[in-house]
Amino acid sequence: MHADLSPVIAATAQWLTHAYPATGGALACALSEVQARQAVTVAARLRYPTPMDAGLMGVSGPGGSARLDWITGTDGMGGADAEEEAWRTWVDEVVVSWAACLLTDPALAARAVAALTEGGTPAEFRRLLTPDDLDRRAAALLRHPDLVAPVAAMHRAELDTRLGPGQALVA
Repeated sequence: MHADLSPVIAATAQWLTHAYPATGGALACALSEVQARQAVTVAARLRYPTPMDAGLMGVSGPGGSARLDWITGTDGMGGADAEEEAWRTWVDEVVVSWAACLLTDPALAARAVAALTEGGTPAEFRRLLTPDDLDRRAAALLRHPDLVAPVAAMHRAELDTRLGPGQALVA
């Protein structure tokens, strides 16, 4: 993973777990966060496959969460001051959308990981690719296709194009 993507991955995973929170205690929260982070990592690496791509994103910025907040109905909520919410500026809308697609479509997630790992399925993405019952319960909202549909649909076509036949990723 490119080090330059770390703030985007952290903020984007945080946005997902705030928008679609786990229920069931600390273990459920941790398992949901791991699944979100794995999906976001795959999505970010697909979106920014080269160091140059990551560098350009670092210069231009990822865009922030304003539109996502509006779509999910979380805009203007919380009342936190701007300093506490600064992490939201590092949220990447496309990465959120792609991660939502990966979390709700196991076949697509497998294709995405395979595209990154040249056909392999590394253990680092186990909770994304083969969640057990505890994982599914912990991330019930995060993996619910109907709940995340508005976010997933935003950039699904671009993800399908990126993963289409003959699309080699340069890393």
